[in-house]
Amino acid sequence: MGGWTLVAHVAELPRARGAWGRVLALVPPVLFGLTVLWAWETVVRALEVPRVILPAPSEIGARLVSETPTLWTDLVQTFVRGSLSGFAIGCGAAVLFALVVDRYPFLRRGLLPVGNFLAALPIIGTAPIFVMWFGFDWPSKAAVVVAMVFFPMLVNTVQGLAATDSIQRDLMHTYSAGWWQTLTRLRLPAAMPFVFNGLKICATLALIGAIVAEFFGSPTRGMGFRISTEVGRLQLDMVWAEIAVAALLGSAFYGFWALLERRVTFWHPSQRGR
Repeated sequence: MGGWTLVAHVAELPRARGAWGRVLALVPPVLFGLTVLWAWETVVRALEVPRVILPAPSEIGARLVSETPTLWTDLVQTFVRGSLSGFAIGCGAAVLFALVVDRYPFLRRGLLPVGNFLAALPIIGTAPIFVMWFGFDWPSKAAVVVAMVFFPMLVNTVQGLAATDSIQRDLMHTYSAGWWQTLTRLRLPAAMPFVFNGLKICATLALIGAIVAEFFGSPTRGMGFRISTEVGRLQLDMVWAEIAVAALLGSAFYGFWALLERRVTFWHPSQRGR
């Protein structure tokens, strides 16, 4: 209760402006996380919970230190090769396809429902197929990520391109602006909040997709491979270490796009007062 009260008190403090205010904004979540870890450690030690059921945070931290080379190898295989490559290909293709859909409206009526159907396909069913098509290494994981991020990015970009008011479009028309000029000067800048919303959604989907895809076949490295292997060996502290790395990595990747969004769309009402 003391930790909870401290976090609540710190969260209610008035927020300062500038860089110092952004640093102080990190204090409540950090304190809350430390409180959760302390409670976790205390409960596990007090109740003598077996390590194969729930290891203590101290044991997980020891694994993070002792298995750093292995964790780094898994991170490179899953995130850098599988997740990042699939994220770049899927999001890039979605933005380009959204421009085509916006240029030719009949595609929106014909192909977007098909894309919605494909996006509804379960990853558990499609991942083994991609593994058979592209092999056991990272290209199959990148293909799964492309399939997961393409449609969310496409929908957000298409909605963003349609977000301008008719008055704004009529004004560009009075300036004799063509489709390309209207796109670059008005519609694409107005779509940036939607584009970044899609990028933030896909940032978390990409890592999840790459990890899940590794459960269906991978070389002897990767986060998903390590989790499935260590669960079979009842090494739950190593499993939690991989989970911790994935959570921190996913949060950092999401935070990167959120920070870039704040820099690019500083003019948008959603960014005021932050």
